[in-house]
Amino acid sequence: MTSKDKHQDTIADLSQRSTWRLTRPEIETLQLDRLNNVLASVVNHPLYRERFSDVALPLQSLDDLSQIRPLNKSELVVDKPGEPGRLFALPRHHYSRMHQTSGTSGHPMPVLDTAQDWRWWTDCWQHVLDAAEVTDHDVAMMAFSFGPFIGFWTANDALVRRGAMVIPGGGISSETRLRMIIDHRCTIVCCTPTYALHLASMADQCGIDLPASDVRCLIVAGEPGGSIPAIRERMETAWGATVIDHAGASELGAWGFGTDDGAGLHVIETEFIGEVLRFDEASCDGVPVADGDAGELVLTGLGRMGGPAIRYRTGDIVHGVRDHNRECRFLFLPGGVHGRADDMIVVRGVNVFPSSIEAIVREIDGSVEYRALIDRIGEMDSMRLEAELSESQARELAELLQKRLAMRVDVTPVPLESLPRFQAKSRRWIDRRGGA
Repeated sequence: MTSKDKHQDTIADLSQRSTWRLTRPEIETLQLDRLNNVLASVVNHPLYRERFSDVALPLQSLDDLSQIRPLNKSELVVDKPGEPGRLFALPRHHYSRMHQTSGTSGHPMPVLDTAQDWRWWTDCWQHVLDAAEVTDHDVAMMAFSFGPFIGFWTANDALVRRGAMVIPGGGISSETRLRMIIDHRCTIVCCTPTYALHLASMADQCGIDLPASDVRCLIVAGEPGGSIPAIRERMETAWGATVIDHAGASELGAWGFGTDDGAGLHVIETEFIGEVLRFDEASCDGVPVADGDAGELVLTGLGRMGGPAIRYRTGDIVHGVRDHNRECRFLFLPGGVHGRADDMIVVRGVNVFPSSIEAIVREIDGSVEYRALIDRIGEMDSMRLEAELSESQARELAELLQKRLAMRVDVTPVPLESLPRFQAKSRRWIDRRGGA
């Protein structure tokens, strides 16, 4: 056997596609076995000790998981800067990786991984790479900052494991990234949806023909977009490439991968247990919703032993469907993540999700930068968008927002390049109502 043959065998070993065809009973048997291993290993974990006090272990059924109270992000946060979240209870020398969350109020919260946990992250990423049909012939541009946020760090290492050539794109300008994509004949680009559109806009300014490049696939994550039809179509047209969506979280790991038709996300059920629950004042423990109905995604990780997230409330609003006819039989989320429970803003009685506004804006211009400002004038709430659009485009957007949302949203045109640009998660929403 040649070294090339051995390398191809290694690529085949990394593929997770065979698990996509597991039946529902096979998936649930695997999940219950792995779940009980996790629970046995963390029974004395300070965060879970009280939660497990009335729970008989091992669990006899996945239904018994509902006996464990869901975990909120606020329960993980510590007050002292530099201290890791309460998930990470092993002695510090057990951990070899440190990143930090981008969504915690106050000080950023460090998140830690053991060497084994990091390998598990990259195992999860193999599902994403399978969806993108990545092989050792691919060349991947990592178009992110390589800062302390998790970003595409695990994607980087997963691509290395698969044998692809990885081009680090941190610490350089967008134009330089574009030149490297062309010069190194990159076939894969990993970035946020916003940044993919920004690079496409920059390519137009620089006279770079992206559809004529070697890029065949964009792997996007960090914000809605990869499963929103209007945004996805803009990206695919601008790049002449397929878009594969991905979802993950610092506290959880890489939990989802998109379909090649952009219809939604699959939860990696060999590595996570996914529940779609409705939370309100009368049901703080969560109530399962009917198949296909909207609810909050709650996930239990089955492989991150140094930071075990058990029934973690992601805050992501999804529609979960288990009875579907797709190649992959994992829990399917049509349309991906529709919004966030903690990001949803109520303006004059209307529930407004950032992803909905994003999709409408992209119908006017796929690469435009914008910002949403929410104010209270007297007793009346108002929402206004600032967008780098022409006067006529701003009027068109305002009319479209009123038609879709059944509420008035003023759109103010602002000069090109006057609003901030983001390579990580965008923070375009500014709620100035104080305690609203």
